[in-house]
Amino acid sequence: MSTKENSKNKFQEILPGLLIATLIGFFSIFLAKFVPKLGSATIAIFLGIIMGNLFLNKKSYQAGYKYAETNLLSYSIVLLGATLSIPKLFSIGFNGLLMVVIQMIITIVSVLYIGKKLNFSQNFSMLMASGNAVCGSSAIAATSPVIDADDKERGIAITIVNVIGIFLMFLLPLIANFLYNLEELKTSALIGSILQSVGQVVASGSMVSEEVKDISMIFKIVRVILLVGVVFLFGHIKHKQNSEIIEEEIEENKKGKVKVPWYVIGFFITCGLFSLGIISQELSGLLKEISNKLEIIALAGIGLRVDIKDLLKQGKTVSIYAVSIALLQIVSAVSLIMILL
Repeated sequence: MSTKENSKNKFQEILPGLLIATLIGFFSIFLAKFVPKLGSATIAIFLGIIMGNLFLNKKSYQAGYKYAETNLLSYSIVLLGATLSIPKLFSIGFNGLLMVVIQMIITIVSVLYIGKKLNFSQNFSMLMASGNAVCGSSAIAATSPVIDADDKERGIAITIVNVIGIFLMFLLPLIANFLYNLEELKTSALIGSILQSVGQVVASGSMVSEEVKDISMIFKIVRVILLVGVVFLFGHIKHKQNSEIIEEEIEENKKGKVKVPWYVIGFFITCGLFSLGIISQELSGLLKEISNKLEIIALAGIGLRVDIKDLLKQGKTVSIYAVSIALLQIVSAVSLIMILL
Protein backbone atom coordinates (compact mmCIF):
# COMPACT_ATOMS: atom_id res chain seq x y z
CA MET A 1 0.00 0.00 0.00
CA SER A 2 1.39 3.44 -0.95
CA THR A 3 2.09 6.25 1.50
CA LYS A 4 -0.75 8.24 -0.04
CA GLU A 5 -3.21 5.38 0.52
CA ASN A 6 -1.98 4.92 4.10
CA SER A 7 -2.53 8.62 4.78
CA LYS A 8 -6.00 8.47 3.27
CA ASN A 9 -6.95 5.44 5.38
CA LYS A 10 -5.55 7.10 8.51
CA PHE A 11 -7.57 10.24 7.79
CA GLN A 12 -10.75 8.24 7.28
CA GLU A 13 -10.12 6.40 10.55
CA ILE A 14 -9.65 9.64 12.50
CA LEU A 15 -12.37 11.76 10.88
CA PRO A 16 -15.59 10.46 12.57
CA GLY A 17 -14.32 10.79 16.15
CA LEU A 18 -12.56 14.08 15.42
CA LEU A 19 -15.76 15.58 14.00
CA ILE A 20 -17.68 14.54 17.12
CA ALA A 21 -15.04 16.06 19.42
CA THR A 22 -15.05 19.25 17.32
CA LEU A 23 -18.84 19.56 17.45
CA ILE A 24 -18.90 19.02 21.22
CA GLY A 25 -16.05 21.53 21.60
CA PHE A 26 -17.81 24.30 19.69
CA PHE A 27 -21.14 23.53 21.34
CA SER A 28 -19.37 23.89 24.71
CA ILE A 29 -18.02 27.29 23.65
CA PHE A 30 -21.60 28.30 22.72
CA LEU A 31 -23.06 27.05 26.03
CA ALA A 32 -20.34 28.85 28.02
CA LYS A 33 -21.81 32.19 26.88
CA PHE A 34 -24.85 31.42 29.03
CA VAL A 35 -22.91 29.95 31.98
CA PRO A 36 -19.58 31.83 31.90
CA LYS A 37 -18.69 30.83 35.48
CA LEU A 38 -18.69 27.17 34.44
CA GLY A 39 -16.54 27.84 31.36
CA SER A 40 -16.21 26.06 28.03
CA ALA A 41 -13.39 23.77 29.25
CA THR A 42 -15.46 22.29 32.07
CA ILE A 43 -18.52 21.96 29.85
CA ALA A 44 -16.50 20.24 27.11
CA ILE A 45 -15.13 17.61 29.49
CA PHE A 46 -18.48 16.90 31.17
CA LEU A 47 -20.34 16.76 27.85
CA GLY A 48 -17.64 14.45 26.50
CA ILE A 49 -17.90 12.11 29.50
CA ILE A 50 -21.71 12.00 29.35
CA MET A 51 -22.01 11.60 25.58
CA GLY A 52 -19.08 9.19 25.38
CA ASN A 53 -20.54 6.84 27.96
CA LEU A 54 -24.17 7.04 26.87
CA PHE A 55 -24.17 7.26 23.07
CA LEU A 56 -20.81 7.87 21.44
CA ASN A 57 -18.60 5.02 22.68
CA LYS A 58 -18.28 3.16 19.38
CA LYS A 59 -14.86 1.68 18.66
CA SER A 60 -14.77 3.43 15.26
CA TYR A 61 -14.76 6.81 17.02
CA GLN A 62 -11.83 6.14 19.36
CA ALA A 63 -9.02 6.99 16.91
CA GLY A 64 -10.52 10.43 16.35
CA TYR A 65 -11.01 11.04 20.06
CA LYS A 66 -7.40 10.09 20.70
CA TYR A 67 -6.20 12.38 17.90
CA ALA A 68 -8.13 15.27 19.44
CA GLU A 69 -6.76 14.51 22.91
CA THR A 70 -3.12 14.15 21.89
CA ASN A 71 -2.39 15.91 18.59
CA LEU A 72 -4.74 18.88 18.87
CA LEU A 73 -3.67 19.48 22.45
CA SER A 74 -0.01 19.38 21.37
CA TYR A 75 -0.68 21.99 18.66
CA SER A 76 -2.52 24.09 21.22
CA ILE A 77 0.49 24.01 23.56
CA VAL A 78 2.88 25.06 20.78
CA LEU A 79 0.62 28.01 19.92
CA LEU A 80 0.33 28.87 23.62
CA GLY A 81 4.08 29.55 23.60
CA ALA A 82 3.42 32.41 21.16
CA THR A 83 1.45 34.18 23.88
CA LEU A 84 4.04 33.92 26.68
CA SER A 85 7.29 35.85 26.91
CA ILE A 86 10.55 34.54 28.37
CA PRO A 87 10.11 36.67 31.54
CA LYS A 88 6.69 35.06 31.96
CA LEU A 89 8.32 31.62 31.94
CA PHE A 90 10.48 32.70 34.86
CA SER A 91 7.45 33.96 36.77
CA ILE A 92 7.43 30.79 38.87
CA GLY A 93 10.88 31.78 40.14
CA PHE A 94 13.64 29.62 41.60
CA ASN A 95 11.37 28.54 44.46
CA GLY A 96 8.76 27.37 41.97
CA LEU A 97 11.36 25.30 40.14
CA LEU A 98 12.67 23.90 43.43
CA MET A 99 9.13 23.00 44.47
CA VAL A 100 8.57 20.98 41.28
CA VAL A 101 11.81 19.03 41.74
CA ILE A 102 11.15 18.25 45.42
CA GLN A 103 7.54 17.30 44.66
CA MET A 104 8.72 14.88 41.97
CA ILE A 105 11.28 13.30 44.32
CA ILE A 106 8.68 12.89 47.10
CA THR A 107 6.22 11.35 44.63
CA ILE A 108 8.73 8.87 43.21
CA VAL A 109 10.07 7.72 46.59
CA SER A 110 6.62 7.47 48.18
CA VAL A 111 4.94 5.69 45.27
CA LEU A 112 7.74 3.10 45.21
CA TYR A 113 7.50 2.64 48.99
CA ILE A 114 3.70 2.30 49.05
CA GLY A 115 3.82 -0.07 46.09
CA LYS A 116 6.30 -2.29 47.92
CA LYS A 117 4.17 -2.31 51.09
CA LEU A 118 1.09 -3.29 49.04
CA ASN A 119 3.10 -6.11 47.41
CA PHE A 120 3.01 -4.72 43.86
CA SER A 121 5.87 -5.64 41.54
CA GLN A 122 8.84 -3.31 41.27
CA ASN A 123 8.11 -2.69 37.59
CA PHE A 124 4.48 -1.73 38.24
CA SER A 125 5.50 0.60 41.09
CA MET A 126 8.11 2.25 38.86
CA LEU A 127 5.55 2.82 36.12
CA MET A 128 3.16 4.31 38.66
CA ALA A 129 5.94 6.51 40.03
CA SER A 130 6.97 7.87 36.62
CA GLY A 131 3.38 8.38 35.50
CA ASN A 132 2.39 10.32 38.61
CA ALA A 133 5.65 12.24 39.02
CA VAL A 134 6.06 13.35 35.40
CA CYS A 135 3.46 13.21 32.65
CA GLY A 136 1.07 10.30 32.87
CA SER A 137 0.82 7.89 29.96
CA SER A 138 3.78 9.44 28.10
CA ALA A 139 6.11 8.88 31.05
CA ILE A 140 4.86 5.31 31.48
CA ALA A 141 5.45 4.61 27.78
CA ALA A 142 8.99 6.04 27.99
CA THR A 143 9.87 4.17 31.20
CA SER A 144 8.37 0.79 30.25
CA PRO A 145 11.07 -0.47 27.81
CA VAL A 146 13.91 0.67 30.06
CA ILE A 147 12.72 -1.46 32.98
CA ASP A 148 11.42 -4.32 30.79
CA ALA A 149 7.81 -3.93 31.95
CA ASP A 150 5.24 -6.10 30.19
CA ASP A 151 2.11 -4.92 28.36
CA LYS A 152 -0.21 -5.86 31.21
CA GLU A 153 1.76 -3.82 33.76
CA ARG A 154 1.89 -0.88 31.39
CA GLY A 155 -1.83 -1.05 30.60
CA ILE A 156 -2.93 -1.21 34.24
CA ALA A 157 -0.55 1.61 35.23
CA ILE A 158 -1.86 3.88 32.45
CA THR A 159 -5.45 3.18 33.50
CA ILE A 160 -4.83 3.88 37.20
CA VAL A 161 -2.76 7.01 36.59
CA ASN A 162 -5.51 8.40 34.38
CA VAL A 163 -8.15 7.54 36.99
CA ILE A 164 -6.18 9.47 39.63
CA GLY A 165 -5.76 12.40 37.27
CA ILE A 166 -9.45 12.59 36.34
CA PHE A 167 -10.54 12.88 39.97
CA LEU A 168 -7.79 15.36 40.87
CA MET A 169 -8.57 17.43 37.78
CA PHE A 170 -11.87 18.45 39.34
CA LEU A 171 -10.76 18.34 42.98
CA LEU A 172 -7.67 20.58 42.86
CA PRO A 173 -9.48 23.82 41.86
CA LEU A 174 -11.81 23.29 44.83
CA ILE A 175 -8.86 22.78 47.19
CA ALA A 176 -7.12 25.86 45.74
CA ASN A 177 -10.27 27.92 46.24
CA PHE A 178 -10.51 26.80 49.87
CA LEU A 179 -6.80 27.24 50.71
CA TYR A 180 -5.66 30.09 48.47
CA ASN A 181 -8.84 31.81 47.29
CA LEU A 182 -7.61 30.87 43.78
CA GLU A 183 -4.50 33.08 44.07
CA GLU A 184 -2.77 32.59 40.71
CA LEU A 185 0.74 31.39 41.56
CA LYS A 186 -0.24 29.03 44.38
CA THR A 187 -3.22 27.62 42.49
CA SER A 188 -1.06 27.10 39.40
CA ALA A 189 1.64 25.42 41.47
CA LEU A 190 -0.90 23.04 43.01
CA ILE A 191 -2.37 22.06 39.63
CA GLY A 192 0.85 22.07 37.60
CA SER A 193 2.93 20.10 40.10
CA ILE A 194 0.39 17.34 40.73
CA LEU A 195 -1.76 16.49 37.73
CA GLN A 196 -0.57 13.59 35.62
CA SER A 197 -1.23 14.51 31.99
CA VAL A 198 -0.83 17.78 30.10
CA GLY A 199 -4.50 17.62 29.13
CA GLN A 200 -5.56 17.37 32.77
CA VAL A 201 -3.42 20.41 33.66
CA VAL A 202 -4.98 22.42 30.83
CA ALA A 203 -8.49 21.33 31.81
CA SER A 204 -8.08 21.97 35.53
CA GLY A 205 -6.33 25.31 35.03
CA SER A 206 -9.01 26.42 32.56
CA MET A 207 -11.68 25.79 35.19
CA VAL A 208 -10.07 28.60 37.21
CA SER A 209 -8.83 31.15 34.65
CA GLU A 210 -6.70 31.63 31.53
CA GLU A 211 -3.88 33.01 33.65
CA VAL A 212 -3.86 29.99 35.97
CA LYS A 213 -3.96 27.65 32.98
CA ASP A 214 -0.90 29.35 31.45
CA ILE A 215 1.17 29.36 34.65
CA SER A 216 0.12 25.79 35.47
CA MET A 217 1.52 24.76 32.08
CA ILE A 218 4.89 26.29 33.00
CA PHE A 219 5.04 24.14 36.15
CA LYS A 220 3.99 21.12 34.10
CA ILE A 221 6.54 21.68 31.32
CA VAL A 222 9.34 21.70 33.91
CA ARG A 223 8.20 18.22 34.97
CA VAL A 224 8.05 16.98 31.36
CA ILE A 225 11.58 18.18 30.70
CA LEU A 226 12.79 16.17 33.71
CA LEU A 227 11.35 12.96 32.20
CA VAL A 228 14.76 12.05 30.80
CA GLY A 229 16.28 12.06 34.28
CA VAL A 230 13.49 9.89 35.66
CA VAL A 231 13.94 7.32 32.87
CA PHE A 232 17.68 7.14 33.57
CA LEU A 233 17.04 6.85 37.30
CA PHE A 234 14.80 3.82 36.89
CA GLY A 235 17.24 2.32 34.43
CA HIS A 236 19.95 2.50 37.08
CA ILE A 237 17.66 1.03 39.72
CA LYS A 238 17.15 -1.94 37.40
CA HIS A 239 20.98 -2.29 37.24
CA LYS A 240 21.40 -1.39 33.59
CA GLN A 241 24.47 0.32 32.22
CA ASN A 242 24.26 3.83 30.81
CA SER A 243 25.06 2.52 27.35
CA GLU A 244 22.13 0.11 27.51
CA ILE A 245 19.73 2.82 28.59
CA ILE A 246 20.92 5.22 25.89
CA GLU A 247 20.66 2.47 23.29
CA GLU A 248 17.08 1.70 24.32
CA GLU A 249 16.18 5.38 24.33
CA ILE A 250 17.55 5.75 20.78
CA GLU A 251 15.55 2.71 19.71
CA GLU A 252 12.42 4.25 21.20
CA ASN A 253 13.10 7.46 19.29
CA LYS A 254 13.23 5.47 16.05
CA LYS A 255 9.74 4.21 16.86
CA GLY A 256 8.53 7.77 17.15
CA LYS A 257 8.74 8.17 20.95
CA VAL A 258 10.98 11.09 21.78
CA LYS A 259 12.66 11.70 25.11
CA VAL A 260 11.41 15.29 25.29
CA PRO A 261 8.01 15.62 23.58
CA TRP A 262 8.12 17.70 20.40
CA TYR A 263 5.45 20.09 21.66
CA VAL A 264 7.73 21.18 24.53
CA ILE A 265 10.43 22.13 22.00
CA GLY A 266 7.79 23.85 19.86
CA PHE A 267 6.50 25.72 22.90
CA PHE A 268 9.93 27.17 23.66
CA ILE A 269 10.51 28.10 20.00
CA THR A 270 7.25 30.05 19.71
CA CYS A 271 7.86 31.59 23.13
CA GLY A 272 11.30 32.76 21.96
CA LEU A 273 9.87 34.18 18.71
CA PHE A 274 7.25 36.12 20.66
CA SER A 275 9.83 37.42 23.15
CA LEU A 276 12.03 38.65 20.28
CA GLY A 277 9.08 40.45 18.67
CA ILE A 278 9.13 38.23 15.57
CA ILE A 279 5.59 37.20 16.49
CA SER A 280 3.66 40.45 16.84
CA GLN A 281 1.05 41.20 19.49
CA GLU A 282 -1.67 41.01 16.82
CA LEU A 283 -0.49 37.61 15.57
CA SER A 284 -0.09 36.44 19.16
CA GLY A 285 -3.73 37.31 19.83
CA LEU A 286 -4.85 35.33 16.79
CA LEU A 287 -2.71 32.32 17.77
CA LYS A 288 -4.15 32.43 21.29
CA GLU A 289 -7.67 32.25 19.85
CA ILE A 290 -6.72 29.26 17.72
CA SER A 291 -4.94 27.65 20.67
CA ASN A 292 -8.03 28.06 22.85
CA LYS A 293 -10.31 26.47 20.24
CA LEU A 294 -7.96 23.50 19.75
CA GLU A 295 -7.73 23.13 23.51
CA ILE A 296 -11.52 22.93 23.95
CA ILE A 297 -11.81 20.31 21.20
CA ALA A 298 -8.97 18.36 22.84
CA LEU A 299 -10.73 18.50 26.21
CA ALA A 300 -13.91 17.20 24.59
CA GLY A 301 -11.76 14.33 23.24
CA ILE A 302 -10.44 13.64 26.74
CA GLY A 303 -13.97 13.47 28.10
CA LEU A 304 -15.13 11.20 25.28
CA ARG A 305 -12.32 8.73 26.09
CA VAL A 306 -13.20 8.45 29.80
CA ASP A 307 -14.75 5.04 30.38
CA ILE A 308 -16.70 5.13 33.63
CA LYS A 309 -16.83 1.32 33.70
CA ASP A 310 -13.03 1.24 33.86
CA LEU A 311 -13.11 3.66 36.79
CA LEU A 312 -15.52 1.45 38.71
CA LYS A 313 -13.99 -1.97 38.16
CA GLN A 314 -10.56 -1.43 39.76
CA GLY A 315 -9.69 -3.82 42.57
CA LYS A 316 -9.59 -2.88 46.24
CA THR A 317 -5.79 -2.93 46.60
CA VAL A 318 -5.28 -0.91 43.43
CA SER A 319 -7.87 1.59 44.63
CA ILE A 320 -6.03 1.93 47.95
CA TYR A 321 -2.81 2.54 45.99
CA ALA A 322 -4.48 5.21 43.84
CA VAL A 323 -6.09 7.03 46.78
CA SER A 324 -2.83 6.91 48.76
CA ILE A 325 -0.90 8.45 45.86
CA ALA A 326 -3.49 11.20 45.37
CA LEU A 327 -3.52 12.13 49.07
CA LEU A 328 0.26 12.02 49.25
CA GLN A 329 0.65 14.37 46.28
CA ILE A 330 -1.89 16.84 47.64
CA VAL A 331 -0.34 16.93 51.12
CA SER A 332 3.24 17.26 49.84
CA ALA A 333 2.31 19.97 47.29
CA VAL A 334 0.33 22.00 49.84
CA SER A 335 3.22 21.72 52.32
CA LEU A 336 5.81 22.79 49.74
CA ILE A 337 3.66 25.72 48.62
CA MET A 338 3.40 26.81 52.24
CA ILE A 339 7.18 26.65 52.69
CA LEU A 340 8.42 27.90 49.30
CA LEU A 341 5.71 30.07 47.81
